[in-house]
Amino acid sequence: MKMVQSCRTAPYVLANVRFQAPPSHPSKAPTNPYVRAMSQDLYSSRVLELAADIHHVGLLESPDGRSHRVSRLCGSEIEVDICLQDGQVIAAGIEPKACALGQASASILMRHIVGATTEEIQTARDAFKAMLKGEGPAPTGRFWELRYLEAVKEYPPRHTSALLAFDAAVEASERALAKQVTTGEI
Repeated sequence: MKMVQSCRTAPYVLANVRFQAPPSHPSKAPTNPYVRAMSQDLYSSRVLELAADIHHVGLLESPDGRSHRVSRLCGSEIEVDICLQDGQVIAAGIEPKACALGQASASILMRHIVGATTEEIQTARDAFKAMLKGEGPAPTGRFWELRYLEAVKEYPPRHTSALLAFDAAVEASERALAKQVTTGEI
């Protein structure tokens, strides 16, 4: 696990990690119509682009809050670090070991997390969860790109992996706030 700078170090820059999808080959295409339809619905070119371009990869040396979440269904793991100042994220890091849906969600989170308030992160997570359950529209605002994962609502077993990064970010921000209250930083 690669550790990067602490919360209070400026400027905050981490390298992107790039993944390259394996080349398509007609003989490797799924033959089961359900699997083929699922692949086309869930893994659009935009979802794959997002999954291949996650910002702020690497954990922070001294985060205010850290959360490690695991999907028991697929084994995806996401660890998120957050540093807060006045209820706003000033630095973040992520260690993603997830499926394409989890990575796409993590990418959306990490593109927009710095500058977000803890309330914005929780509101986006809750709206994302409602969208997946078919109980609301796609999130708007800074995390609007979650709309690209709307097809996931048709596949409930995939909800947990898609929500993993946002669940971890909410938990990390709650821990960061609790730490600041405990240490008197607030």
